[in-house]
Amino acid sequence: MDITIRQAQQQIDDWIRTTGVRYFNELTNLGILMEEVGELSRIMVRKYGEQSFKESDRQKDMADEMADVLWVLMCLANQTGVDLTDALHKNLEKKNIRDATRHKDNEKLKTLKP
Repeated sequence: MDITIRQAQQQIDDWIRTTGVRYFNELTNLGILMEEVGELSRIMVRKYGEQSFKESDRQKDMADEMADVLWVLMCLANQTGVDLTDALHKNLEKKNIRDATRHKDNEKLKTLKP
């Protein structure tokens, strides 16, 4: 089932207000976001980087960790009145204008193979 960003924000808000009882405050959620990004980072540096896996990290699911990051980010967006759909559209537009030729003209990027 596909879900839009706006629908996801609404579903998270509904869940928080019914099952989760209430939002943690914004600063607490910021701390949780940093913790979740750290967990994702730990998995990625072990899977794609040069660090080896700790036994305790072998069972971690990268997709689940990404979903946790997205969840807390959407909580923060809901709490601060940010419509992430609108914000993403504006951000893409800004990048399209700012970076129209920037990356194509970057010599370092031309020499790297995908």
